[in-house]
Amino acid sequence: MKMKCIIVEGPQGCGKTTLVNYLRENIPASNLYRLSGAKDKTETGKIKSTKMYQALLNYMKEISTSDINLIFDRTFFSEQVYSTLGYKEYDFTDVYEELLKTLGNLNYDIYYISLYLKDTKVYEQRLKREHHTYQSFSIDNSVAQQNAYHNLLPGIKALKNTKVYEIATDDFDKAYNEINEILGIKK
Repeated sequence: MKMKCIIVEGPQGCGKTTLVNYLRENIPASNLYRLSGAKDKTETGKIKSTKMYQALLNYMKEISTSDINLIFDRTFFSEQVYSTLGYKEYDFTDVYEELLKTLGNLNYDIYYISLYLKDTKVYEQRLKREHHTYQSFSIDNSVAQQNAYHNLLPGIKALKNTKVYEIATDDFDKAYNEINEILGIKK
């Protein structure tokens, strides 16, 4: 039986941290990884990010028989979104395509969960929290990110080992119920 690899992506303020904490608490034998990418936005940062994500996928391959479910709060999908939106000085698409192929060949049941808000005004409340980040929080940035993540979905859906879900997190109780059904979490 393959273990689960759950990748949670989405814009700033959509509730990734809340949802991945819920998953970690409710999925037995799971490890939670919170990734932020390289702070360096230059071509040197692209090299650093490339090495980091290649090493991550190699690590995932190495532990695929360890009976551990993996939960990721961001991965290389965020790197692609941030470079596409011009937050980085480089184009990450060539690396992204190679990483996507590698992910598609891993021996996991992969669940890619793209979070979003139906009512983008909710970002205003969520983005008021204190935070430390290299990209400023704003409703406009979050909406642009939400659209960019959505644009990645066709390529991800093409992976044979990956199931893709878009989950609205305007109401966390509804999101929890949806995620419970998708992942077979018994409450």
